[in-house]
Amino acid sequence: MELQKTDNDTNSGLADNEYEPFRHRRVKKPNSAYIDYSLLIVSFFSVCVYLLFIATTLRDVVNSELGITWDTRIYILLTALPLIFVTQVRDLRYLVPFSALANLLILVTFGITLYYIFRESIDLSERELFPAITALPSFFGTVVYAVEGIGVVLPVENKMKHPQHFLACPGVLSIVLSFITVLYNVTGFFGYARYGLQTRASVTLNLPSEEKLALSTQLLAALAILFTLGIYYYVPMDILWRKVKHRFPAERHNIAQIGIRFSILIAMTGLALGVPELEPFIGLVGSICSATLGLLTPIVLDTVFRWPTPGAFGVYRWRLVKNVILLAFGLFILIVGTYFSIKDIVDIYG
Repeated sequence: MELQKTDNDTNSGLADNEYEPFRHRRVKKPNSAYIDYSLLIVSFFSVCVYLLFIATTLRDVVNSELGITWDTRIYILLTALPLIFVTQVRDLRYLVPFSALANLLILVTFGITLYYIFRESIDLSERELFPAITALPSFFGTVVYAVEGIGVVLPVENKMKHPQHFLACPGVLSIVLSFITVLYNVTGFFGYARYGLQTRASVTLNLPSEEKLALSTQLLAALAILFTLGIYYYVPMDILWRKVKHRFPAERHNIAQIGIRFSILIAMTGLALGVPELEPFIGLVGSICSATLGLLTPIVLDTVFRWPTPGAFGVYRWRLVKNVILLAFGLFILIVGTYFSIKDIVDIYG
C-alpha cells in the first residue's frame, strides 16, 4: 500500500493502485481514516506543546526582567493572541519563508547555547551517567516526538519539483534527519553535562537569566517556534477541512474555515492551560501519537503489504525480523511511555 498523492497535498489515504492485491482493498478505507485522525491528533497536540514552550520561555524572560511573578497560564493566553492570525494562513507557499527564517533563528540559538555550555570546563564526575529505568519510556517518547515530522513529510514531498529526491539515498529526508540527530545529541549530551539534573525541558531555559545574550536565545527560540506553528496547523486543518467542507454551502466556506481554525485554537489553548508543564506533555504526545504514526503504522502496513509475496522480506526474512523488533519497540513506547507520562502529570496536579 502506498500513501495517496492527489491534488490535495496532505491526503494520507491509501492510493487506488491497479497492482494492489484485492484482499488489501477492504482495509484501505479504515486504514486511511485511522491515519487521517492520528495525524489530526498528533498535529494538534504539537500545537499545544509549542504553545507551552513559547509561554514557558516568555514567563522566564519577562518575569526575570520585570521582577514579576506571573503564572505560566497568563503567558499561554498572551501567546495565543498572535496565533489567532498565524493559524489563519492557508497557503503553504506563504508559510515556507517563515519556516526558513525559523531555521536560521534556531541555528543562531544553537550557537549561543553552545557558547554558554563550553565557556567553562565541564566535569562529568558528579553526573549520573545512567538514568532510572522508569525514566526511559518517557525519554523514548520524547525522542520519537522530536525527530519525527510525519505531519509535514507528504506536503513537503508533494510540493517539491523533484519529489523522488526526497527519499533518495542520500536524499532530503535522510540529510535533514542526520543533521537534526547530531543537533539534538550535541545539545542534549553537553547540556546535561553542564547542568545535570537541573537541565530543563529546553536547555535554553538553563542559561543565566541575568545576561542579555542568554535571554536572547530564549526569545529567539520562542520566535522560531512561533514562525513554524503555521506549518504544523496547515496539515491537520487541510485534513479536517476535507472531511467537513461538504457540510457548508460553497459561499460560506471562507467563514467556516475561519471559525473552525479559531475554535480549534481555543480548544488547544484550553488544553495547554490545563497542563502547563512541558516535560510530561512532550512525553505523552510522543508516546501516544508519534510512536503510533512514526513507528507502528508504517511497520504494520509494510508487513501486510509484503506478507504474501515470496522473497519480499529479503534474505532470511531480515525485513520481517526488523519489523518485529521495531513493532515491539513501538508498543513499548506506546504503552509504558503513556503510562509514565500520565503518572507524571497526575503527580504534578494530583
